[in-house]
Amino acid sequence: MPPPLVTSAVNVIVAAGGTAAALAAKAATATSQTPVVFTTVTDPILSGLVGNFNAPGGNLTGTAGLTSELDPTRLELLKEFLPALTAAGAKVGVLTNNSRAKINDQFADLQAAANSLGLTLERASAITPGTIDNAINSFTAAVKAILITADPMFNSQRKKVVKAVKAKAVPAIYQWREQVVSGGLMSYGPTITSAYQQAGTYAAQILDGDTPSIMPVLRPETYELVINVTTAHKMGFKIPISMLTRAVLLQRKRKH
Repeated sequence: MPPPLVTSAVNVIVAAGGTAAALAAKAATATSQTPVVFTTVTDPILSGLVGNFNAPGGNLTGTAGLTSELDPTRLELLKEFLPALTAAGAKVGVLTNNSRAKINDQFADLQAAANSLGLTLERASAITPGTIDNAINSFTAAVKAILITADPMFNSQRKKVVKAVKAKAVPAIYQWREQVVSGGLMSYGPTITSAYQQAGTYAAQILDGDTPSIMPVLRPETYELVINVTTAHKMGFKIPISMLTRAVLLQRKRKH
């Protein structure tokens, strides 16, 4: 029988990796009420983690990632990047993890955004690392771009995801800068580094005596559009001037 997640020696838990990890920590601490600090959670109120942002009211607090909430914006950025998506009914492939909580609600929001942009969505799901390649390969030839939706697995398996997307030879947008550093074309969202730094700060405050129930759940204050110039050039894409002026540009250094 596996050991319990929480023992009497634990003073605080940092639940990294999004909603699933935070929910598991909440369930494991239901009796002990051990303080929990979560990171980059999509809508912690809707997920049932806290009562409200300013006064969580229980033993959990942390950072809201605004992760899935930004997928409609990522769809807009794909259309801005790729002229082919201005054609009526142009198709975008959407990779989801169908085991993710509230994924159908999140996809419905994305579908509404696509309708307003005149785009058609083609959905494929990967729920384990071993299914990523097949899911991305399943996108039809009509797909002109791919949106990798916000999901911890797609970030932890970013090298596999990026490799499979490159094999499709279509532009794609991701959630985190780290996915672009791994060779992805572009990303849009807050910085995961800041979220983890804040988690560390909150954990330290709790160890010093602060109470999670009155520590506000923090939301990102800044967002960044990151574009891998090397990947864009290799794929034969010209970055629009409108994006160049506001993006963080990454370029692989040449070896001497």
